[in-house]
Formats: sequence, structure tokens, C-alpha cells
Amino acid sequence: MAKRDYYEILGVGKGAAADEIKKAYRQMAIKFHPDKNPGDKSAEDKFKEAAEAYEILSDSDKKAKYDRFGHAGMGGGASGGHGHMNMDDIFSQFGDVFGDGGSPFESFFGGRSGGGRRQAGVRGNDVRIKVKMTLQEIAAGAEKKVKYKRMKVADGLTFKTCTTCNGAGQIRRVTNTFLGQMATTSACPMCHGSGKIVDKRPAGAGPDGLTPFEEIVTINIPAGVADGMQLSMSGKGNAGPGGGPNGDLIILIEEIEDPTLKRDGHNIVYDLYISFADAALGTSMEIPTVDGKVKMKIDAGTQAGKILRLRGKGIQELNSAYRGDQLVHVNIWTPQKLTADEKAILEKLKEADNFKPHPNKNDKGFFERMREYFN
Repeated sequence: MAKRDYYEILGVGKGAAADEIKKAYRQMAIKFHPDKNPGDKSAEDKFKEAAEAYEILSDSDKKAKYDRFGHAGMGGGASGGHGHMNMDDIFSQFGDVFGDGGSPFESFFGGRSGGGRRQAGVRGNDVRIKVKMTLQEIAAGAEKKVKYKRMKVADGLTFKTCTTCNGAGQIRRVTNTFLGQMATTSACPMCHGSGKIVDKRPAGAGPDGLTPFEEIVTINIPAGVADGMQLSMSGKGNAGPGGGPNGDLIILIEEIEDPTLKRDGHNIVYDLYISFADAALGTSMEIPTVDGKVKMKIDAGTQAGKILRLRGKGIQELNSAYRGDQLVHVNIWTPQKLTADEKAILEKLKEADNFKPHPNKNDKGFFERMREYFN
């Protein structure tokens, strides 16, 4: 099922400012909040969908990539629908959207229905790495085995019940107002909502009970990614302090420049240099492509600047069956040094009628031909 446009989900335009996006999300979150719609699966799905949209559009870097590439630019982090965000991730957004009180339903009604919700603790930081790829790997997709460092919970670490909240993970306060008593709840500042704190910490572990280690992961990168695009692997980042959930591994794609083939969107551009004789008589030449070398026929009388096309030899569009073409730009190589015999031959030929230029009024210039091709 195709994913809905994030701007459409929040009901804002593409040029919406950060405050407008936040306001729209606040309204959606209140409308479809699980506490306001108990047992309503449709409302919960809309709640998660709005949270995913806000997660992308509230982050300037993610928003820029989404505006440029759409859902494909979100890579693995957003390819699986709004299910990739759990409820703890979503409720963690409320600190920014609604203030320190978190969810408006926690602030005004004393916690979520059913006795309150224990938070999972502080989420671990994301880990960011770069993966370099050749143009050939980008065209075909690649499996990359990567070693990187992240933080994990130290072996032998034990926890005990938080003495500040007695394991509840929340602090409840009751204040008197002119409307009567009002109860508010917030995450425990000692255990950050997990309900537990470090008890016995092994040697070498930090105060949060975490220790560095090296991990090796295999990353399956789909065909069609682009330089600067980000993919993510959920839960492969740093462990959260106090037993909190892991962050993600963010993979930044870095394209290695190819010495002969140039990428232009989904197309590949190649400059072919041929001799005057080959252009006049015609020939067959091997052309490099991302799939290997292929033979291409050069017709007799081929003019400099002509653009030949190899269909389907470009880059595949991400998450699509469409594949671009390879455009071969023909250049006529003119020798810079000639022998006496070569000069004599050319002197005779240049007087021949066929060797005098005959401009064709219908011949299109290079840019006209390019415009015609893309239209």
C-alpha cells in the first residue's frame, strides 16, 4: 500500500514553517490520542502516522531529503510504514510539542488510562557511519559488511528499584488550583522513566552502566541509492542508559566518483571519442556501462555532438522497476600532430566536395537535441 504524503497527513502545505507543522501535529495528536480513543485501532494508526510525519518534517535535514526524494529518501528508516515507531518513541516527542509535561492527557488527567504508563527509559543515541559505494554497486545494489563502535550494557551490570519513584517510573504531583486539585505526572528525573537505577557496575563501565564494543553488521543496500542518502537499521545504535531502548544505526551513502561514467539522475552519461575516419566510415566500438562493456554500432557519417542511447543501462529508481538509460555523447578526435604524408593526404581530401561542410538547416544543436530527448 502506497504511503501518504507527510504534508497531507498533517494538513499543511510544503512551505509550512516549523511552528505551523508543530501546531498541526499537536492538533492531530490530541484528536487521535489513544487515551481519547481507547480500543480504536484506526485512531491509533492515525496517531502513529501523524507522529511519523512530524518526526520527518520537524527535522530540517530529514525534511530537506524528503522534499527532494520523497519517501525513497527516508531509506530504511521510513520504508516500513508508521509501524517502525513504537509508542515510547512517539510519546518522547510530546516533551517538545507539549512541554515538559509530555502528553496533554498525562498533564491534565494524571497519566494514561489504566493506571499510567511506565516509560522505557532514555533512548540511546544513534550511531552514524559512512558507506562508500561505486557507481556499479549503486546500480546493482550491494551487501556491505561493516564494523563500527557503539555502546552496550556492560556484562554483569545489575539494576535495582529506583528509590525516588519506587519503581513506578513516574512522579505524580497534586496541586491546588482555583478549579480544585489537579494531578500531573512526569518521568522520574532519577531513572528517566525506567523505574530502575544502576546497582552493581562492573569495572570499565561508565556511570550509566554502558561500555564500548565493536559490532559487525551486514547491510543490504538496495539499487538506486544516491550520494548523501541515509538508511537506518533500527536498534543497532547505542544502548540507552538505565536499560533504555537502543538508538539506530544511520548509514550515510557516499558515492565514489567513476573515472569515465557520470551520473545524471537515473541516467548515465559517457563521452565517446572516435577518429574522423571512424566517424566517416562507421565502426563498432566497445562502450563501458555499469553492467560491463557492450558493443555499439557507430553509423557512417556520424556527426560530432550526436547523442546515442543505450536503453535500460542507467540507474534503477529506488524501490521501482524503472531504470534510466546511458547517453553516449559522440566527440570527434582531431589529431594535433601530423606527418608529412598525412598532411599531403588531407590536403588532397579537403578539396573534395564530400569533405567540404554542408550545413543542414534541419540539423539541431546540442542543447536542442538534449531538450528533445528529455521531453
